[in-house]
Amino acid sequence: MGNPQEVRKHSLGERVAAVFAFRESILILVLLVGGIIMTAASPVFLTWPNLEAILLGLSVEGTIAVGMVILLVSGGLDLSVGSTLAFTGVVCGLALTAGVPSVIAILLALLAAFTVGLVNGLLIAKLKMNPFIITLGMMITIRGLLLVLAGGRAVLNLPDSFTVIGQGRLLGIQYPIFVVILMTVFGDLLLRNTRFFRQNYYIGGKEQAARLSGIKVDFLKVFNYCLIAVISGISGLLITARFGSASLTVGSGIELRVITAAIIGGASLNGGEGSVLGAILGALFMGILANSLNLLGVDVYWQNLVTGLMLILAVVFDMINEKRKEQRR
Repeated sequence: MGNPQEVRKHSLGERVAAVFAFRESILILVLLVGGIIMTAASPVFLTWPNLEAILLGLSVEGTIAVGMVILLVSGGLDLSVGSTLAFTGVVCGLALTAGVPSVIAILLALLAAFTVGLVNGLLIAKLKMNPFIITLGMMITIRGLLLVLAGGRAVLNLPDSFTVIGQGRLLGIQYPIFVVILMTVFGDLLLRNTRFFRQNYYIGGKEQAARLSGIKVDFLKVFNYCLIAVISGISGLLITARFGSASLTVGSGIELRVITAAIIGGASLNGGEGSVLGAILGALFMGILANSLNLLGVDVYWQNLVTGLMLILAVVFDMINEKRKEQRR
């Protein structure tokens, strides 16, 4: 028999390893250490205005990350989320300035977003077209459509009945922050615990096997693209309401930041892996990193460089992780 102390040590080591096998645990630790360092480096970091700014940024990218990680788990990808975000805001803004009631304008805008997702989903699921090419083409098409619809100008002077959803407060906290919290909780519960959403792991793991097991793969793919489009539309409405105007350029580059956040949080570009909580933690990490660079006075051009490097490192880490799994098999 082995030494009981060695057995206990080994058991403790296994437990620690098991904890850190979860990407969420590592991210939480990184966020805590980073927060401590930034608190020491800048007295502004832990002030409520700065934390609120971080959370408001998270309310846009984090909300979209919920839909993106579900799509990545199923083996999909959507590069048109930033354009859909802007498209939804402009459609809503144009409807409002035309005198349409706020509720109807919001529904029309979300219907427009849903249509984008439906087209993406049908082309990818039914015609078996490449998600990267289709959503990239959709991203460019929608940006062009925005210029035509709005005549190249932002939509201004939106009514208070609409802007309240982005500027209103509950218990001193702006509504968009509550939205991302609710999206995170419900999204994580659904992806972890419901049979319908967990089917995405089987599709992303091995699509042909999923088909043979009776999973309606095409339907679920179309559903996922519609879902992320509507979620992007919700983010678009929130940011449009916050600023009181619909910008044609808002959301540019957000698709890459959201994908980076999801991969940092444990999602794989090959599908079959990921969690909503991990994606949100990844988005929070990206937000705190950008905020910290601002507080430290780092030039915005360097910030873009750091974001790009984070994407490259996340993809490289994902590839290394996949190779290790293949070797274990």
